Amino acid sequence: MSEKPSEGVIYVGSKPTSSYVLAIVTQLSQGSKRVIVKARGRSITRAVDAVELTKRFTSGKVEVKDIKIGSDKVGEPGKERTVSTIEIVLEARE
Repeated sequence: MSEKPSEGVIYVGSKPTSSYVLAIVTQLSQGSKRVIVKARGRSITRAVDAVELTKRFTSGKVEVKDIKIGSDKVGEPGKERTVSTIEIVLEARE
């Protein structure tokens, strides 16, 4: 995966929401113009919470540019299941 230097990706898992808020703010403060927050399954609500808290914490200096939803098949063949995914693109305002 080759991504632009001005872009960061944060994968949301089972850590507390504040950890992801800190990660997003850190990416933005280090000069990233765009941060992509990715999550799947039960972590989707945590990702949305982290984005909303970041917007509130940064006083409107960050905006949601795009939201993509989808699904992935995970598991072994024969025992596959479908898991929902979300990708939220945040951009820093000038």
